[in-house]
Amino acid sequence: MNVHFLHPHSKRVRLGSGNLNLLNSCLILHFFHQVPEIDDKLMGAAESFKTALREFKSAILSDRDSRDMMVETVQNQQPELAALIADRTNADGVHATAIARLFLIRASQPTEPLHILHEPALCLVAQGQKQVILADQFYFYGSEQCLVVPIDVPIVGQVTEATLAAPYLCLRLDLDPGELGSLILETGLDVPKHQPLQQGLSLSPVTPPLLDAAIRLMRLLETPQDIAILAPLIVREILYRLLSAEHNPCLRQIAIGDRRLYAINRAINWLKNNYSKPFQIDEIAREACISPSTLHHHFKAVTAMSPLQYQKQLRLQEARRLMLGKGMDAASAGYQVGYESPSQFSREYRRLFGAPPSYDIARLKSSSEA
Repeated sequence: MNVHFLHPHSKRVRLGSGNLNLLNSCLILHFFHQVPEIDDKLMGAAESFKTALREFKSAILSDRDSRDMMVETVQNQQPELAALIADRTNADGVHATAIARLFLIRASQPTEPLHILHEPALCLVAQGQKQVILADQFYFYGSEQCLVVPIDVPIVGQVTEATLAAPYLCLRLDLDPGELGSLILETGLDVPKHQPLQQGLSLSPVTPPLLDAAIRLMRLLETPQDIAILAPLIVREILYRLLSAEHNPCLRQIAIGDRRLYAINRAINWLKNNYSKPFQIDEIAREACISPSTLHHHFKAVTAMSPLQYQKQLRLQEARRLMLGKGMDAASAGYQVGYESPSQFSREYRRLFGAPPSYDIARLKSSSEA
């Protein structure tokens, strides 16, 4: 009689020329007890198999317990961060602080979708929930996850859960790629090379050490005399926690100056400075020092859009700002950002924002006045 053990999770053993399907792995032992001619060696193998299954189950339960404890710790810390942000934000909006690159955000009700060019930043939600859209991909997050944006990307952001009694409260820390890079060198963090390019936006679990550092950074606002000395140290700790997290491969790629991301950054900077001008992909590829096909492939992998789509986003967002903030009419705003055809501008504007320019701006003004 030949008995072959398959993968530990398999439910089948082979007996001679036939197969016996088992309801579960523990029945293997029962089978062995029913066949007296199986020798002690096979019985020992069966016992080892059962022990391995027991240890595997124990490891799974232990890992689950560890995750549950981490979530519970984070949930216990969140109210303090929420209270600290609430004390510093007496109105809805984005609030600068005495700490460079630290901003606090408050919303007392769900917001309209907001189209912005999101610059590199860490966003920690202390209360409420938010939705972010990058191209055709949706990201939903609240207090148990943080948003990490390591590269400039056009997104649509919308607060989805907020009330007067429990407003949306968020901490945003703008990131400096140069500081991330120096921290990698100083700490000797292991960063695998030649990894596939990661998308320029990710959600990561909020860990107790990361949240604790964010709370201590917020507390510094209560002692302004300590900010100059202690704030840079705590910010570095926050960056270290982010780089150490296994869920932030794109952030680590930015930090080590991955040549592919360096090329994409050069292309993005060119588009930001020349969005109103027509361009050929060859021109941007020369600026980025890579071939046009490689640029297109890497650019889309990170930003989820082509360079042309990226330029359109920049153009239309700027046109909206000009109409809303400077009172420009649609034709003038479209021409200012590079559209020669008013009808094309109106068509692409409606495709992005869901309404023609005049209607969209009137709605935004009415919403802000309310």
